[in-house]
Amino acid sequence: MLSGVGMTDLVVGWALWNDLVHQIAARTRNYDDAEDLLHTAYLKLVHYRTQTPVENVAAFLVRTAINANIDNRRHSRVFRNVAITQQLEDTAPLQDEVVGTRIRLIRTKAGLDKLPARTREIVLMHKLDGLKYNEIAERLGISASAVEKHMAKALLFLTQWTEGW
Repeated sequence: MLSGVGMTDLVVGWALWNDLVHQIAARTRNYDDAEDLLHTAYLKLVHYRTQTPVENVAAFLVRTAINANIDNRRHSRVFRNVAITQQLEDTAPLQDEVVGTRIRLIRTKAGLDKLPARTREIVLMHKLDGLKYNEIAERLGISASAVEKHMAKALLFLTQWTEGW
């Protein structure tokens, strides 16, 4: 049925084009990309026919589309593997960074213990509980300005306390 199809038949024959799309979709089980695969095959046919005559154009188009589908799947598998490999890269901190961070944390905890109780409470409410200054002020019954002063005093002290660590 399709074996004697000439080049001009493909340009004009939409019924033939649709038949080829259905053949490609059935053979590749790739119904979404069948027409794109046929288009790719057609472009290869145009280039190929400049150098070599093609006796069975329809068979050439179907086979070339199937091969393009295989190439696309291989290509996407390679990129998927590359993406998985990139996700598996070790992003954990180095041991010396972990040790340094632990030492700074111990030093910061010791510094917090040296703060006045009210100032320590305000810092922890802000940093650990995520409360805003006006929320802290409302809970403690003090002004937002007082909270700001406690925070400024605490941060200045802790910066100096942990300096060099």
